[in-house]
Amino acid sequence: MKRSASAVWTGGLKDGQGTLSTETGVLREAPYGFRSRFEDGPGTNPEELIAAAHAGCYSMALSLGLGNAGLTAERIETRARVTLDRQGEGFAITAVHLRCRARVPGADTAAFDRIAQETKQGCPVSKVLRAEITLDAALED
Repeated sequence: MKRSASAVWTGGLKDGQGTLSTETGVLREAPYGFRSRFEDGPGTNPEELIAAAHAGCYSMALSLGLGNAGLTAERIETRARVTLDRQGEGFAITAVHLRCRARVPGADTAAFDRIAQETKQGCPVSKVLRAEITLDAALED
């Protein structure tokens, strides 16, 4: 399975603007820019989208881990907080904090904690944040 998204940016860093779109159309030319990323301006930003992806992935993966243990969650709510910090001349995502609250009938705390920690390491978005990144870049005429 492969999924894709695209970004279009015009202008300079501070005065420019961009849009983000996904192949499914869930995001269609969603605006983003300097103000939405580094200030409190309207629009989204890459870190917010990474947080959404991580929270969604973690919740689904936790459901799988619980199911493998014979448990079914009534509800799993995960919030991901992505931290973007200045590093040298640029910026880096330095941390992601996951906060999960789950209602799982029949689960004991020790089993839930073990499955939750395993899920933190094993969910695909957690893994991609440690993945090799490849690039194909070219100038257009």
